[in-house]
Amino acid sequence: MKRILILFLTTVLFTNCTNEEIVQENNYFFEASAFEIENVDFNPSTNFDNDYRVREFYGFQVLPTDVPLVYILWETLSNGTEIWRPLPQTVIFNDGNDLVYNYDFTQSYVDFFLEGSDLDNLDSIWTQNQVFRVVIVPSVNVGRVDLSDLNAVMNFYGITEFKKR
Repeated sequence: MKRILILFLTTVLFTNCTNEEIVQENNYFFEASAFEIENVDFNPSTNFDNDYRVREFYGFQVLPTDVPLVYILWETLSNGTEIWRPLPQTVIFNDGNDLVYNYDFTQSYVDFFLEGSDLDNLDSIWTQNQVFRVVIVPSVNVGRVDLSDLNAVMNFYGITEFKKR
């Protein structure tokens, strides 16, 4: 009798979870946090070993499984359309020198920095008044959207605006 009761309870337990419920759980949507940083100026800094680096603290909790995505405002067209590019982004100049906009991150902050062959002689158009957008996404959703396309990321996560800093 005990065996029949155990078999019955086991059957009831496993049949209470339908395939639809499992799919809903596996497709659970996680939120993303987003902000924009304006007027970023890259200058040699003794705080970072003479590195052209700017640090921005998130100001909110970032989980160990979260991934920051960083985009730079590359160009604004004559009609006002903004062109955003994902980092890292490389520029090769006519004289053979190069410049790379890149970033590092922790759970507390994101560092924007420049790498290149002749940073001290860059025109200020490359180092001053830069604008970045940061989107913190849960890694569980990373393969579900084209991360190189800021508009696709915004649509996927329902981001309608970036808090300005």
